[in-house]
Order: sequence, then structure tokens, then C-alpha cells
Amino acid sequence: MINPMTFNPVQLQTVKPAESNGLSTSSPSDITKTFGDFLQKALDGVSAQEQNVHTMNDQYMLGNVDVSQVMVASQQAELSLQLTSQIRDKVIEAYQEIMRMQI
Repeated sequence: MINPMTFNPVQLQTVKPAESNGLSTSSPSDITKTFGDFLQKALDGVSAQEQNVHTMNDQYMLGNVDVSQVMVASQQAELSLQLTSQIRDKVIEAYQEIMRMQI
């Protein structure tokens, strides 16, 4: 039987401040890789929630879980997807703003 409270939320990571002298030991490629890894983990979490909903639906059809558990899992996945879409829209908006800047 599936644990109905299995929930893998997107984990927020704390931002580490730069060194006190103003210079960071991280190169731009390291920062880009770290940010890319963070985004990949977040997208994997959303995907896992979607898979959880499909599994819960299958278990509901077999009579192993209650409809309320399926609805909770479905709402969690839906909220995660909405958040991901909003973040994507903000990233695109920021990129477009940067491209409009005069150099």
C-alpha cells in the first residue's frame, strides 16, 4: 500500500553569502552549474509528484487508497506545476528585460 502522506516538496536551499572581501571563489561556470542542478532537482520533484498522483490513481482503482488521499496528492502536484509555470514565466520575463537593456 502507498503511504498517502508521501510528499516530496521542492526543497529551498539557503543562499551562501560571498566572502567578506567581496570576491567569490566560485567561477561563473560553477555558479551556473549549481543553479542548473537546483533547477533540475526542482523539476525532478514536480515530476515525482506527478508520478505519485498516477500511482495513487492506480491504487484507488484497486481499492487500496481513499479518494481523499488521491485528491490531496492531485492538488499537491497541481500546485507544484502552477508554481513551476509561474517561475518559468518570471525567468522569461527577466531574460526579456535583460535583452532590452542598452549597453
